[in-house]
Amino acid sequence: MRLADFISQSMEPILAQWEAFAATLLPAAANMESSGLRDHAEQILQAVAKDLRTSQTREAQREKSMGRGPALIDATETAAQTHALLRARAGFSINQLAAEYRALRASVLRLWMDDCAPEVPDLDDVIRFNEAIDQALAESVTFFSTQAEQNRNLLLGMLGHDMRNPLQAIQVTASYLAALNAGERVSGAASRLIRSGARMQALLDDLTDFNRTKLGLGINVTPASVNLADVLADELDQLRAVHPDRQIELQVKGDSQGLWDGRRLQQLLGNLVTNAIKYGAQDAPVRVTVTGDVTHVHIEVSNCGPAIDGTMLVRIFDPLTRGTDLKGAYEQTGSLGLGLYIASEIAKAHHGAIEARSDETETLFSVSLPRADVSS
Repeated sequence: MRLADFISQSMEPILAQWEAFAATLLPAAANMESSGLRDHAEQILQAVAKDLRTSQTREAQREKSMGRGPALIDATETAAQTHALLRARAGFSINQLAAEYRALRASVLRLWMDDCAPEVPDLDDVIRFNEAIDQALAESVTFFSTQAEQNRNLLLGMLGHDMRNPLQAIQVTASYLAALNAGERVSGAASRLIRSGARMQALLDDLTDFNRTKLGLGINVTPASVNLADVLADELDQLRAVHPDRQIELQVKGDSQGLWDGRRLQQLLGNLVTNAIKYGAQDAPVRVTVTGDVTHVHIEVSNCGPAIDGTMLVRIFDPLTRGTDLKGAYEQTGSLGLGLYIASEIAKAHHGAIEARSDETETLFSVSLPRADVSS
């Protein structure tokens, strides 16, 4: 019997094995009924059987095996895509989703071979079946990943939004306590609250910006005529207040007037300096240099301390990857690992560039910003 006919005639035994395996995928499947466990398995199998009955060229088969099958006509989703969406919403992991297809592949072929015995199964059917399953798996994985990404972005957006009001209340209360002159203990506690609030505000800003970039919106900038040296000096004053035990130096060379988003560049500098304070030598200053030439203004932030490994340096501006990979002083610190990524996105939004280098003597981050014509 050809495999397509076997699938159609043996649908119930195949679905029973699918259901039995899906029930083992805990904890997501713990309280699911039969219909939920089977989900779109029957429709997936029907699509596979239909595919097996359809003549195809070798090139079409190869494309399907790589997840590039023809798009459906008059249908927004395939059964495999809908199945992935529902599995994601039910709390299944992507590994569990893939395991369902692995188990389905094995059970169908095993049942069919038993049914064919002692005849030899058609090899072309086996190849075509594997290609169809690969296509369905590719569709499911793509849809599952998209759903997971959407859920993550939604969570980040809600988190960034909902935490701002209570944080603002904490910051206002801390400022009020600091102004009371109610004694050294109260003033000290208020100062700690202000510093902690500033760090939390920076984290929320990074979360919001990260969420925008993942949604394809990019970093929003509003250029205006600013003196970059003055803008960055203000940011460094705030950083010195938050880190009174650290020395932060600023050197300005040349003209620093241009058309930029001053607030965003303060954020960029704040992220770079905070990174230098966090990972640099505690007994050495963090040095900031602003240099203006004819067409660009350059910002450099340097610190002494352990060198960053070359393999890590290549992806230092990638989001959410730094903490667990850095060694020595660059080990996990509990931060989100978004600061350098956000800094790079701000530089890009200004049509600028950012790069890093590190050796035994120092680690240096350099930003190059084109000097826009402020009269245009």
